[in-house]
Amino acid sequence: MFRKTLKKDPELFQNVSDGLRRLYRTKLFPLEDTYRFHDFHSPALEDADFDNKPMVLLVGQYSTGKTTFIRHLMEQDFPGMRIGPEPTTDSFIAVMHGEQDGVIPGNALVVDPKKPFRKLNAFGNAFLNRFMCAQMPNPVLESISIIDTPGILSGEKQRISRGYDFAAVLEWFAERVDRIILLFDAHKLDISDEFSEVIRALKNHEDKMRVVLNKADQISTQQLMRVYGALMWSLGKIINTPEVVRVYIGSFWAQPLLVPDNRKLFEAEEQDLFVDIQSLPQNAALRKLNDLIKRARLAKVHAYIISSLKKEMPSVFGKESKKKELISNLGEIYHKVEKEHNISPGDFPKLEKMQELLNGHDFTKFSNLKPKLLEAVEDMLANDIARLMALVRQEEANMPSQAVKGGAFEGTMSGPFGHGYGEGASEGIDELEWVVGRDKPTYDEIFYTLSPINGKVTGAAAKKEMVKSKLPNSVLGKIWKLADVDKDGLLDDEEFALANHLIKVKLEGHELPASLPDHLVPPSKRGTVQQD
Repeated sequence: MFRKTLKKDPELFQNVSDGLRRLYRTKLFPLEDTYRFHDFHSPALEDADFDNKPMVLLVGQYSTGKTTFIRHLMEQDFPGMRIGPEPTTDSFIAVMHGEQDGVIPGNALVVDPKKPFRKLNAFGNAFLNRFMCAQMPNPVLESISIIDTPGILSGEKQRISRGYDFAAVLEWFAERVDRIILLFDAHKLDISDEFSEVIRALKNHEDKMRVVLNKADQISTQQLMRVYGALMWSLGKIINTPEVVRVYIGSFWAQPLLVPDNRKLFEAEEQDLFVDIQSLPQNAALRKLNDLIKRARLAKVHAYIISSLKKEMPSVFGKESKKKELISNLGEIYHKVEKEHNISPGDFPKLEKMQELLNGHDFTKFSNLKPKLLEAVEDMLANDIARLMALVRQEEANMPSQAVKGGAFEGTMSGPFGHGYGEGASEGIDELEWVVGRDKPTYDEIFYTLSPINGKVTGAAAKKEMVKSKLPNSVLGKIWKLADVDKDGLLDDEEFALANHLIKVKLEGHELPASLPDHLVPPSKRGTVQQD
């Protein structure tokens, strides 16, 4: 009935969240339910999973500054917050927006249909007693939610049992969040066994992963280079992807820098990280769409595996011995399904984990292959997703200004402390004197060697001098356009000095402005020339 409705009415989806919810319920969920996908891979999705704000998951060993990082972003303490050099955060804390400050304990949290945490009840009381939601009216939380996690233990400490499957809980969150931030302390880069296990559990979510090398102001530049190299080497052994994971270096708290040598680097890195986090609300719909496609591909493969196992089972005798044989030969079944249905090997679940889970199931209760269920998912991937993708682009275009605001994000562009303020083309922005005038005597000497006529040099004469900078023609062309303020195709002494100043800006590694800022307009041209 639902399939017919979807086919007849192409305008069914009001928005992306509505479309994803309907597609999941009508096309993907029936396949998952029939082949017990939820027992093997991931619990069923609920309405809150499609409607919730983007979430950022913070993961790291104890005392790497996860809780302080959250406080830095929000510029405010949150309920239940504890900070210290030892493992202080021993709970998962979902920091979310609320009208009043307060804490919701885990058992109450997993029965709230408006929160996307209901399926976490499967991890039992040992976990729920270590799970809470801190609510507060902070502007940052109007756009995103942040998940603080217990510090990952090292050495002897990691042998203490947590009483629940820590890696599995993190994997549950990883599947649903928009960004995973791994925090490392520049002083202790040892990646413990538990941390390695956690990072491996986050496999298949590398696209969401970012790394922060925190407390980097506590070491010298030379040490920092070595620490960065060691971190990349360690991560390369655990995260097996051809792309290098993005690492942000800095000291993410509101305290004075201990070693201020790398201030500019830390500012640029913090700015880049903030831009990445601020883009999450705008990209949230696309992320949910991407996650649903990933889930649908896994559900299809799972259905083929389960139906293949059912097909091999005897109807009467020898069921238990056949089950053991099939589990030990699961790799061959993977290979057979891969060839028969032309599926990429990367779409298959981990062999060892699947074998372990299959041990607890009765294969005779598995379902045979039901082509109609698979056809519905194929139709969703081939047709409905394309329609939703168009809707995603439409929603993005209608909400261009949607970004995280408040807290530390407000300080990033404020007054003279905005990123790059007073540098490059912005140098001299607050000065009464024309900044180019400082070096104009030097530029004048060159200008008069170019045989100016009526106080101006031609483009050909200026080019001979400008190409000595070895900048590409495309860059020099832009500099010419900015420097020829009166657009007469010639440069007077002020315009020539301006061109040389812009060449210097570019050679120092700064970007050129799209149009000439007011403070760079030559004094004799101010108020007389209209810029394009």
